[in-house]
Amino acid sequence: MDDPKASPTPPPQPSRQPGAAPPRPSGQPGTVPTPRPPAAPAARQPYDIPTLGEEFDRPKRTLPPAQIVAIALAGVAIVVAIVMYVERYKPVSAGSLGDVASVELADHNSVLVAINVTVRNIGQKPLWIHEIQAGVDTDKGKFTDHAASAVDFERYYQAYPTLKQHALPALMPEMKIAPGGEQQGTVIVSFPVNEDTFNKRKSLSVTVEPYDQRTLVLTSGNAAEGK
Repeated sequence: MDDPKASPTPPPQPSRQPGAAPPRPSGQPGTVPTPRPPAAPAARQPYDIPTLGEEFDRPKRTLPPAQIVAIALAGVAIVVAIVMYVERYKPVSAGSLGDVASVELADHNSVLVAINVTVRNIGQKPLWIHEIQAGVDTDKGKFTDHAASAVDFERYYQAYPTLKQHALPALMPEMKIAPGGEQQGTVIVSFPVNEDTFNKRKSLSVTVEPYDQRTLVLTSGNAAEGK
């Protein structure tokens, strides 16, 4: 008979294949295994992160000092102003007034005047005439009038042959004068004064306004000088 005091025989161990990992010990019944803490992330290499202020201050780091910029801009402005001043006041045209013929109209309160004009281009680029007008200074005041259209010249000549005695082809807007060239022509205007007042005029002028260039004003003195 077996001895009742003998220790019980342990259960047989499961066979293990060579090279296999040992079996994990089983925990106590009813216990929850403690989770392992997560591994710490790998340290990153530090790098320069610009702040918001640095982003807004970037021009301070990339642009030259404000004083240098201001001096440079002032220098450019001075040069541009000098060039504009010289070009503006440099004459680009000249001319003169020639024969003047006038006739009193039927109302005896106005005259029709034909003026011969010479315009010379002394500039370096072509001169295009934009507008033409004439003015007279008399004892009764100063008066101006725009040049009549060339299509009306023949009608004026037929009604008042005196105007045609020394007339030239019409001097008209849009005429082109080449550098170094000149253009002669007649301008017809009307003034609200009678023949006597016009003949006693103080001065007579013709204004030729080119495109993008200085206005040319040609003036003659009294009637004796104008004829």
